[in-house]
Amino acid sequence: MTAVHATAPTRIGRLATVLVATVASFLAVFLGTTFGATPAHSATAPCAPDDQTACVAVVVLDASNSPVTGATVMVEGEGFTQELQTAEGQPASATVPGAGTYVVTLDVDSLPDGVALAEEAATEFTIRAQTGSTTRVAFRLGESEASPAPTATGGAGGEETDDTVADGPGTAAEPRPDGSVTARQFWQQLGSGVRFGLLLALASVGLSLIYGTTRLSSFSHGEQVTLGAVSAFLFVNVLGLPLIVGALLTILVCGATGWAQDAGIWKPLRRRGTPVVQMMIVTIGLSIALQFLIQLFIGAGSVRILTTNPQSWTVGPFTLTRASWISMGIALVVLAAVAWFLTRTRIGQATRAVSDNPALASATGIDTDRIVRIVWILATALAGLGGMLYGLVFGTTNWMMGMQMLLLMFAAVTLGGLGTAFGALIGSMVIGLVVELSNLFLPSDLRYATALVILILVLLLRPQGLLGRRERIG
Repeated sequence: MTAVHATAPTRIGRLATVLVATVASFLAVFLGTTFGATPAHSATAPCAPDDQTACVAVVVLDASNSPVTGATVMVEGEGFTQELQTAEGQPASATVPGAGTYVVTLDVDSLPDGVALAEEAATEFTIRAQTGSTTRVAFRLGESEASPAPTATGGAGGEETDDTVADGPGTAAEPRPDGSVTARQFWQQLGSGVRFGLLLALASVGLSLIYGTTRLSSFSHGEQVTLGAVSAFLFVNVLGLPLIVGALLTILVCGATGWAQDAGIWKPLRRRGTPVVQMMIVTIGLSIALQFLIQLFIGAGSVRILTTNPQSWTVGPFTLTRASWISMGIALVVLAAVAWFLTRTRIGQATRAVSDNPALASATGIDTDRIVRIVWILATALAGLGGMLYGLVFGTTNWMMGMQMLLLMFAAVTLGGLGTAFGALIGSMVIGLVVELSNLFLPSDLRYATALVILILVLLLRPQGLLGRRERIG
């Protein structure tokens, strides 16, 4: 009896010990998963980014593009470190605390037996993660060349966007190796072309008005576009103002620069009878000065007006970001307002009269200097609005953005007809469509070359442009 009584408590104690150990292990795993102490295998759970966090998804592929399981990858940066382990079924993912630069490193010693690393294969990537999106990294093994740079996709709230959504002109729908183009790619690039054409028109219409009233080709107009994007960045991102307030201040600042330029530079030069060629050289110097002044404020890198990742909207066959659709609507309303201003108001009709014949307009009592001043204010305000929308649509901006767009603006103005605002609108739409649709057949690096080809053909075949008149040339 004594042995029986001694054995029962012992069994009960052992069962209790096992039960406590099991509960403790469960709590340890649960609390570790909840508060960040995630084991390597559990790190493969799908990541869901939001407005405060970002995701990094990693896959390791062999020479036949099959996933390699059991490989260890380290994600480090911004005070964050996490070890991932690849598994079957889904990429290994890590939830990083926010936007920033992270280093993703593959542990070569963790590769399974029979999986060899090519001599020049990359084992480390430096990536840029954005809140609300997933940055994907692929390590490719068994190849002689390093794998391509990782790509980032994803929408706000973790909703992934389609791979064909462009973040900039010419970045989507690269041609297939066999040269074929799908209907989806065509419609996507068509929508991107309309978007790019409308944004280009905001800047080109002002450039055409300046030429029409002064016969001056302003090479500094591209920097007015950059100034719009940079001003929006300073107001919204640096000063923390609401986007609408920052947009209104951006337009006011850009319009004020037009008034200052005409009052301080162009009106005195006109009164002195300075030839147009010399004034054009002044615009080149002003362009260079503005470029380096802008670089002084934002540096040589790229800046973002909004740091959150854009969300996609699909309308019919077109999939564009929400900022793209809103910007296109704003551009249409503004361009319609400019058309109404030029055709229905007395100042607009006076502007067209000065553009057609400045001497005759002055003889009829029109104050040409006042009209030119209004044109400069309107043109720079439109350029600033176009630059701000460009920065919002395409995500980033830099100090060279205006110089890169200047050729496209001149091509649009020349195609539509020098000095005609409506011609600049038509030319911008044609240039935008050609630039984007050319990506279906040409590498994206050559997208701006198509605008140069159009510019040369117009000068050779119809130098007055689509809506221009021959007497204005020469």
